[in-house]
Amino acid sequence: MKILSADYVLTMNQSLDCIKNGAIVVEDTLIQQVGKLEEIRAQFPNLVVEHYADAVLMPGLVNTHCHSGLLRGTAEGLPVWDWLQQFIDPMHRVLLPEDAKMASYLCYAEALLSGTTTIVDMWRFMDGSAEAAKELGIRAVLVPYVAEHPDHNYFETLHSNEVLIQQWHQGANGRINVWVGLEHLFYAEEQALKRIQHLCQDYQTGFHTHSNESKFDVEENLKRYNKRPIQTLEQLGLLNAPQCLLAHCVWANSTEIDILKNYQVGVAHNPISNMKLASGAAPIREMLAKGVAVGLGTDGEKENNNLDMFEEMKTASLLAKFANLDASALDAWSVCKMATTLGAKALGMQESIGSIETGKQADIIAIKTATPRMTPLIGEGKLFNLHHNLVHAVQGQDVVMTMVAGQTVVQNGKLMNADLQHLIDQVNRAAPLLFKRREDWLSLRGNAVNELQREIG
Repeated sequence: MKILSADYVLTMNQSLDCIKNGAIVVEDTLIQQVGKLEEIRAQFPNLVVEHYADAVLMPGLVNTHCHSGLLRGTAEGLPVWDWLQQFIDPMHRVLLPEDAKMASYLCYAEALLSGTTTIVDMWRFMDGSAEAAKELGIRAVLVPYVAEHPDHNYFETLHSNEVLIQQWHQGANGRINVWVGLEHLFYAEEQALKRIQHLCQDYQTGFHTHSNESKFDVEENLKRYNKRPIQTLEQLGLLNAPQCLLAHCVWANSTEIDILKNYQVGVAHNPISNMKLASGAAPIREMLAKGVAVGLGTDGEKENNNLDMFEEMKTASLLAKFANLDASALDAWSVCKMATTLGAKALGMQESIGSIETGKQADIIAIKTATPRMTPLIGEGKLFNLHHNLVHAVQGQDVVMTMVAGQTVVQNGKLMNADLQHLIDQVNRAAPLLFKRREDWLSLRGNAVNELQREIG
């Protein structure tokens, strides 16, 4: 057992308690007690105190939608469907398992260094992702990029997804979970959609896919199914999984939002990606008002172009204000919840992560406060501004400690379980080779690739 202490402990419990001169008792993987440091020390006089001076302790952030990858800064300037056809799908055709593995290592390292303790990653060859999550110490929901369609036979399959479940679900002492994934509804034939339902029920695990990301998504869905995307997912039974998480939902209408609520579907809101790909501004205020569990996601390194959840928090707030022409939209407390407790709820993990409370997993981060960005810091009274500073000022580089399941995986801003420079060097060597293979593949097929990708179904 040990005690963590700091100038402030922001619990993100139901009362949003912020404890000045607070402390947290950690035993093995769990939080045993939370309170004032003087009271905790009196109760546990023999325990070592790890004090974080000029810092605030808070729950680790929950990134509800991400893609590992190696394309940062090389897939720019296109709307989502053209972007997929010209950059992303050709990359998947030539991706190697070793590329996928090193991508996950680097992305999980970036996440931990910037305060993310739980990440939902939709990616390829995810044995490597599981190894990365296990070694680096992050809590991960692994979701294979599945496609079950002859035009998209270069993604993962439901068979490989099932094998990953069998090998890694509840792995690393419960830190790693494996869900059933689907790149998009259009990337699967009817028999595959039925198998998805069976896999989720047989293994009592979650289902994750993209939905309502763009206008094209809605328009094409109406052509194919005569229904909007979330209505189609309901009709096909895909919302009946033990836990269901949909990424984006930018173009969800009020009827679809009601469906999300009725099925207790979680939503991963990705404001930076949605802005970069010109997809639009999701109706987050309406979703939250109806009780939908909306978490935040960075999306992938190629459509963001970083995995800094603090930047995502600020952008979420500003985009909501801009889109609604309302400066009060998506206030700081709402955004803090989306990054912690609501993100946990969107994953069905609200009983174990998302807040600093007795009995929950010790997923905790420390953020330094002695920075211009956090000054002035007012931790009590009418002018309390800690939550405002966290949302609108803090950057991922301000994180000095990251703990997952009671294990410190970042200390003094440094990764504990891997050599960060080695991970960077690996990717810098591998990425140009990946780009060359993609270029060769495209040049052999010429313009035909665009025609093939436009005939998605």
